[in-house]
Amino acid sequence: MVTASELREGMALRIDGQIYRVIEVEARAGAAKMGGTVRARLSNVRSGRLWDQHFRPLERLEDLELERRKVEFLYGDGNVCTFLRLDSFEQVEFPSESLGLAEKFLQPGSEVLAEFFEEEPISVVLPDTVEARVVSTAPPARSQQDSGKKEATLENGLTVQVPLFIAPGETVSVDLRTGRYVERVRMQHKKGA
Repeated sequence: MVTASELREGMALRIDGQIYRVIEVEARAGAAKMGGTVRARLSNVRSGRLWDQHFRPLERLEDLELERRKVEFLYGDGNVCTFLRLDSFEQVEFPSESLGLAEKFLQPGSEVLAEFFEEEPISVVLPDTVEARVVSTAPPARSQQDSGKKEATLENGLTVQVPLFIAPGETVSVDLRTGRYVERVRMQHKKGA
């Protein structure tokens, strides 16, 4: 059990028999006799529906201990992404919306971690950034301004804004939360890793 004031992003809670993931937490102090409130944005792990809920800071909530296991991405069919549990070789499914932009970057055979509660799949743990190869973009250009951007199509079909110096065939790092270019991936770094 935790108090509402101890809530953190990523925690799992059970409220009225439903399992929720904490997406966002904001605490507000109260004035005079008014107690403060803790606003939490929760996501139902089964339905994916979002729920904004307000709690009293000392209200007790049931937090859940999640187990992390390695899974391998098999395929996505639009609404559901199917993974193979590497410990039991059983297939598990996650709603595509729960993966967000990451679904476009996952290749069959990619290994990631998934969280489970009492053998029920809860969520997929994804990195903050992923690498992708630029398939097409305008030829690289030198510019006096560092802020110049151009459109580039990645190997998965997504289009991102990249700096003018990026050329077709280069690998770039993309932030999965925003879908934005982060940096060019230098090949010598990859050899040493």
